[in-house]
Order: sequence, then C-alpha cells, then structure tokens
Amino acid sequence: MRKTLLFLLISTLCFSGFSQSDITENELKDHISFLASEKNAGRFPGTKANRAVVSYIQKDFKKQGLLPLGKSYRQKFKAKLRVAKGVPEKRLVKTSNVVAFVEGTDPLLKDEYIILGAHYDHLGMGGPSSKSDQKNTIHYGADDNASGTAALLEIAEKIAANKQSLKRSVIFIAFGAEEQGLLGSQYFVDNPLVPLTQIKLMINMDMVGRLNTANHVYMNGAGTFPGGVALLQNLGESLGLTPVVHAGSVGGSDHVSFYKAGLSVLGIHTGAHPQYHRPEDTVDLINFPGHKQVSDFIYTAIMQLATTNYKMEFIPQD
Repeated sequence: MRKTLLFLLISTLCFSGFSQSDITENELKDHISFLASEKNAGRFPGTKANRAVVSYIQKDFKKQGLLPLGKSYRQKFKAKLRVAKGVPEKRLVKTSNVVAFVEGTDPLLKDEYIILGAHYDHLGMGGPSSKSDQKNTIHYGADDNASGTAALLEIAEKIAANKQSLKRSVIFIAFGAEEQGLLGSQYFVDNPLVPLTQIKLMINMDMVGRLNTANHVYMNGAGTFPGGVALLQNLGESLGLTPVVHAGSVGGSDHVSFYKAGLSVLGIHTGAHPQYHRPEDTVDLINFPGHKQVSDFIYTAIMQLATTNYKMEFIPQD
C-alpha cells in the first residue's frame, strides 16, 4: 500500500503544472465578492438574491463546458425554514441545488462518480441560527460558505480544462438550504440524478477560506474509503499544508447526508472562527493565498482519484 500511495502521489503532483486554466486568487476573490455582496444579502432561500446566486453558478458551470445531469442544471425543491422556538412555522420556499458534471473517458470507470460539493446559501438577515444579537443585519457568509462555493467553481473550471485525463466522472453540486438543516444535500440523496451505488466519494467544502498561519486543513471522514488517511496526509504535506486528518468524525455539513446513505465522504474546512454565523464574516477576512492553496490541494486529490483505478469502497466509521 505504501509503494502504491507513493506512486500515485508522484503521478498526481504532475497535474499541478498541467492545467490550461489555473485556480487564481483573483477569480476566487471575484466569486466571493459577488456571493457575499450587500446586494445578495446573505443568500437566504426563497429570496430574489438566492435566485440570482443560482443563476450565477449555473452560468459559470455552463461557461466552463460542464454538462447538466438531465435537462437542467437546477434541481428544484422546496425548503422548510427554521424558526425560533415559539414562532409559527413559515411556508415552504422554492430553492435549488445546482448540478453539473464532467464525464470520464474510461469505458467502465466513467460510470463511477466523485462528487465535489459546497453549499451556497447563508443566513440572510440572521434568524434562529445566528450567533449575533444584532437583529435584521446582513450575515454575509464570506467564509460560510461563499468560500466553498468559490472553490467549487474554480476547481470545476480546472478539472474541465483537463477532462481528457479523467477516468471516473466528476459531479459538481452547489447545495441550497444547508443552513436550514442540510436540506439540499438530503434532497439530492433522496432524489439522486445518478444511482447512489455509482457514487464512490462525496467531497464537501464548507468554510475553506480562513487558512491559519499553521496551514491547518481539517478533514473528516477520510477513513470511509481505502487508504484515505495516509493519502490525504501525504498529499497535504507535499503541498505545504498541515493536514489534520480524521478517519471518522463525519458530522457537520452536507456530506453527512451522503454518509448516512452508506457512501464514502470527506468533509474539508479550515477551522472555526469568532465570525461564524455573525454579520462580521466578510470578504476582507478571507485569506486568499491560503484559499487558493486549499483549492489546489482539493483539485489534486480529486485528480488522483479520478484519473486512476484507485480502489474505492465504503468503509463505515464509528
């Protein structure tokens, strides 16, 4: 296993200089600046701003030559909004997941899928999930999770530019209504656009824009697929990161919906901070060089798994 991992690591590092379309700090910043803008007011489900963000993501997927799974890039669903204790329930609101894919080239492995996902919604003007006592104030969600969505768009662009190298297919999903209870990811699992048995790994990015000075990248669920812990530890270190890799500890974001369905998952983040679920989570606090570094790491990890016949199977964790 050690020799196999070393060979795959060396071969995968070649992709860092192979792309026709690099991940850049400027493009990451442009995406986050739009997503976490005053105009988009926290990207709350059911709002005009939320629909504008869905359109933005769809247009970017289409521009990069990604294909829809089915007739549309949008997987529409209705979301039940969280309310504070004692407050009457609100009506269901319409929102969407945005889904696209790149098909692999191997006759057999192209029917196996790796999913890369991130939720694009946030808390709007606050609400019961806010940690702030400021009422009716925009919660910008620059790190949570404009950072994950920006990384999703940039990684998708780079993978699309190198699609000829893919054996497995890669699906990209921008999830809606995560902050309301993982609703978008659960809807996808309940209404999958490909058979769940063909999904070999779901990688989720939630809060990946605040890499600290120690370069810590936290990964949960790495033990749900063969050799995952060693693979990600070695790859992260080779790219100048300090990986904190857990075999289990799966809970926390949209990848949980997939894990509960018996699928291998990997949840990635750069750590908590005092601005979490507060209006102060703004663009100026994003570490863009670190954001690019993390995005490059995730891209390289995906290419390693999608361009080889690396053994993939589900391994449950306690």
